Amino acid sequence: MKLLHVDASPKSERSISRSLARHFVSCLRKQNVELDIDYLDLTKNPPSYIDELFTIAAYTPAVQRTAAMEQALARSTELCQRVLDADALLFAMPMHNFSYPSVFKAFIDNIIRAELTYVVSSSGQYIGQLTRQKALFITTRGTDMRAGMPLSHMDALTPSLKAAFGFIGVQNPSFVNAQPTQFAAAEEREKALERARNQLSDVARKWAKEQNFQ
Repeated sequence: MKLLHVDASPKSERSISRSLARHFVSCLRKQNVELDIDYLDLTKNPPSYIDELFTIAAYTPAVQRTAAMEQALARSTELCQRVLDADALLFAMPMHNFSYPSVFKAFIDNIIRAELTYVVSSSGQYIGQLTRQKALFITTRGTDMRAGMPLSHMDALTPSLKAAFGFIGVQNPSFVNAQPTQFAAAEEREKALERARNQLSDVARKWAKEQNFQ
């Protein structure tokens, strides 16, 4: 299995999302899943933010692009190829102000590309190209936003991820959300992490089983 593993936390060793992502990779290996990992740390190698030249270039037919346009799109094209080449996608990030970190928004803006990760049919239908990829989103939240909790309605992260990746074809992604991890007592935080680790083990077993039946 070729796994694209993307970390987006600005923290390093203190990052909970990074730690949980490593735990998931370990769980996959314990299930005897052979992994070819393509690792990307967005905080150390951030994608460019969208500017005017990028926007113009992205919607200019490839045969009409100038050298400057191609250069403006080069990193985006590389990132698109990396997600297309993967069999599975692992994204780990903290929630920042109810959504994703800005560097992960830039990543999304770079990988949603016409004629690469989605195409438009003759009838005007948008067709995502990542239909074969499994996907797991690991997120950490300072407070508890599980269903039924007072702040559950403020989770803008989950629906935004579903919309963006659903548009490019990702079907039935898995979500493991560690919460609460910041604004909670130590005992409650540890329970949240244990729930997340157990859920990650379940996802690893599911992926291993699906791979065995391919």
